[in-house]
Amino acid sequence: MKQSIDAAWDDHPSGPDDQEDTPPVWWILNLVDDIEGIDDIRVQVVLEVPGASERIAAHLAPATARRLRAALTTALRTVGEDDA
Repeated sequence: MKQSIDAAWDDHPSGPDDQEDTPPVWWILNLVDDIEGIDDIRVQVVLEVPGASERIAAHLAPATARRLRAALTTALRTVGEDDA
């Protein structure tokens, strides 16, 4: 099973000079249960640089996904954004 949740480009500067060292990234969030050696559902976070030959995929157990959610909430509160 693989269920897509969301995907989008990061909020990168649009100028080519700003992208030399850090190119734009496409992120994808899925739910997956077909990872070899893992018997339960994972939250999969995939980062892909267009034109690159590989992707980076993290397979998060529910507790780790909650930790990531808490970290994002803290970051948003730190910059004055509502976390709702």
